[in-house]
Amino acid sequence: MHRSGFVNIIGRPNVGKSTLMNALVGERMSIITNKPQTTRHRIIGILSGDDFQLVFSDTPGIIQDPAYKMHEIMNSYVKSTFEDADIMLFVTEMGEEYDDDDPVLERLRKIQDIPLFLVLNKIDLVKPEEVLLSIQEWNKRISFTETIPISALKKQNTENLLTLVQERLPEGPAYYPKDQLTDRPERFFVSEIIREQILRLYEQEIPYFTEVIVTDFKETTTTRGEPLVRINATIFVGRRTHKGIILGKDGRAIKKLGTNARIGIEKFLDQKVYLELFVKIKDNWRDDERSLKHFGYS
Repeated sequence: MHRSGFVNIIGRPNVGKSTLMNALVGERMSIITNKPQTTRHRIIGILSGDDFQLVFSDTPGIIQDPAYKMHEIMNSYVKSTFEDADIMLFVTEMGEEYDDDDPVLERLRKIQDIPLFLVLNKIDLVKPEEVLLSIQEWNKRISFTETIPISALKKQNTENLLTLVQERLPEGPAYYPKDQLTDRPERFFVSEIIREQILRLYEQEIPYFTEVIVTDFKETTTTRGEPLVRINATIFVGRRTHKGIILGKDGRAIKKLGTNARIGIEKFLDQKVYLELFVKIKDNWRDDERSLKHFGYS
């Protein structure tokens, strides 16, 4: 018998959803930083075996008060996960509070036909008795199929979670080739790695006003005949002042960004990379439907 299904991961920003999916799939599928709103798209990671296929879906964190059209589209990705899930993983962290009338909790309470897991993350930061108390409180509020306390970062109890998810999979075919890891092309992950470094290197609002598009991706060779990937990427910023900050004095900031991103891309592609970065201004792109569509938000 072959089991398969779509396992959708939801929760607020910065609770560890991307870290969890990366731990479960075993590949670096979603960028991870300590800033909220890191994940902007719905990203699929595929884990296959001889008799099973798990299709994990990592979504943006739920934004309570959307300020831009981009936020509204990101929230729409979350809503879609309620429609096509075979198993739902609700990820929260120790100490996180929800009002009883929170829209997400109301949607979770309506789930009846599929397994609903509570994944309580970051248990490594608190005492065991606090974890137990939190589990008890959550299960008073919602009827979960399974409740799994984990540390996604330290991969504590993630194997147990994976086993329980596999056991709950419905019988079904493989939806993707068994050697496929994601539905996204390499260009997408290259742009995400660059954006990850922007989140790490720049302060305050700058990362949230930027978007990255890979404009050229060519596999070639060096003068010595060694494999080389030549990549051109454009960083779009929302204001003129942001361009100067991205570049930095005498171009030092973008040089550091390029170096860090290239190292990450080489690790991801397992190839030598020549990376060239450009910066362009795209006024108010987060509220412009044409720009958002160009950047892959739909």
